[in-house]
Amino acid sequence: MKTQRSIQFQAHCACFAAYAIFGFNIVICKDLTSGRYISPLAIFTVRALCAAAVFWLLSIFNGRIVSDSGSVRSERPGVRRFAGIELRDLPKILCASFLGFFVTQLTFLMAIPQVTPMTCSIISSLSPVYTMFIAAVAIKEPLTWKKAIGVAVSFAGILFLIVSSAHPSASGTVANSVQGIMLMLANGIAFSLYLGVFKPLISKYPVVDFMKWIFTFSILMSLPFSARELLSAGWGSFPSSFWLELSFLVVFATVLSYYLIPYGQKHLRPTLVSMYSYVQPIVATLISIVIGMDMLDWQKVLSAVMVFGGVVMVNRSKGAAVRN
Repeated sequence: MKTQRSIQFQAHCACFAAYAIFGFNIVICKDLTSGRYISPLAIFTVRALCAAAVFWLLSIFNGRIVSDSGSVRSERPGVRRFAGIELRDLPKILCASFLGFFVTQLTFLMAIPQVTPMTCSIISSLSPVYTMFIAAVAIKEPLTWKKAIGVAVSFAGILFLIVSSAHPSASGTVANSVQGIMLMLANGIAFSLYLGVFKPLISKYPVVDFMKWIFTFSILMSLPFSARELLSAGWGSFPSSFWLELSFLVVFATVLSYYLIPYGQKHLRPTLVSMYSYVQPIVATLISIVIGMDMLDWQKVLSAVMVFGGVVMVNRSKGAAVRN
């Protein structure tokens, strides 16, 4: 029988692994969304189709509804269910799918061709700030002056990144577009809303049952707009690198990560889950510099210091401590 401490340790490991994978994914998707293959919307649809198939198969082979702790979940009499989910919760899961996967991943795939991996990872580290605002509204977590100053410093760092991105780099090219930065900001806000607003719903169901519906609804949202492109794409002409990158995106950055994140959400508070977003920029920055995809300049360093410094102020502020 698992103890509460061991379950929480596993939840911490799950969040760490998921955000490390997201860091790798920033670099992988930079090439995958370069425009040489298929559009971001088509890539998104392929992710959803593959992930939905995997989670539906897992739910079938499970044979019965089992919770993550290993015990069979009791079903309330008189409550109508379909494929492991109470019918009245399906509209809520539709909204969770829209925020947690459709908006989050589509904005990411649209943004990544327009920003460098380092810029993408810097903006992604704002997740705890978004979560703080959501917690203030949802659970009345107090806002302090230190938090307010931290938020101001973080967003000043993002503003500086936007302004400095408008000027050509040493090579004469503009590596980041304002549109790309705005899409990444929207990405972070949507995912933080998903983490905070839908935690009770996520905790209610086994991960497999919940995620199969998340991806099913995502298919319904994207397929009508991408079906023609998917049918006409020259799949046979794509190089092996495309298939390797797509496989990583589907297997690790979609199926595995979106299994691990809900597991962490079940056992940790949203503010603590969002803290693991710090892992993502570290991994993405190191990899992108090592392989020569990005370079470190003083503007990015200053932006990163301002963003991280502001986030640290928010999290260390009195009343911002996360306890489990």
